[in-house]
Amino acid sequence: MMSYSGVESSMEDGNRRRRTATHNMDEFSGDGCGGPQAWNAFAESFSEVQTVLDRNQKLIQQANENHQSRLPDNMKKNVAIIQELNGNITKVASIYSDLSANFSGSVRQQQPAGGGGKGSCKRGSSNGRGN
Repeated sequence: MMSYSGVESSMEDGNRRRRTATHNMDEFSGDGCGGPQAWNAFAESFSEVQTVLDRNQKLIQQANENHQSRLPDNMKKNVAIIQELNGNITKVASIYSDLSANFSGSVRQQQPAGGGGKGSCKRGSSNGRGN
C-alpha cells in the first residue's frame, strides 16, 4: 500500500467524529421514529460517509501537490490516488443508497395501518405551534 503522506492521520479524526455523532443521535431516540438502534444506524452511516469524504479531501490535496511538482514519479502516484477516489465515491453513493432504503423502511414501519399518509413519528417543534 502506498503512503500518501498524512492521509492516514485523518482517519483518527474521523473515528473521533463518528463517536460524537453517534452520541448526539442518542438524544433523538425518544421521538417514536425507530428508537435508538435506528438512529444509531443512521449516525454510523453518516459518520462513515464523513470519514470517506475526509479521506477524499486529503487524497485530492496530495494529488494537487503531486501535479504541481511535475515530477514523473509523483504523476504516477496520482493514478493510484484517482483510482482510490473513484472507489470512495462509489462507496459513498452506496452508503447513501442503503441509508435511503433503510430510512424509507423505517418510515413505512411507523405509518398506521390506515395509511393516512402520516407516520406516527413525532416531530420536534421549534416554532411553538406544536406540529
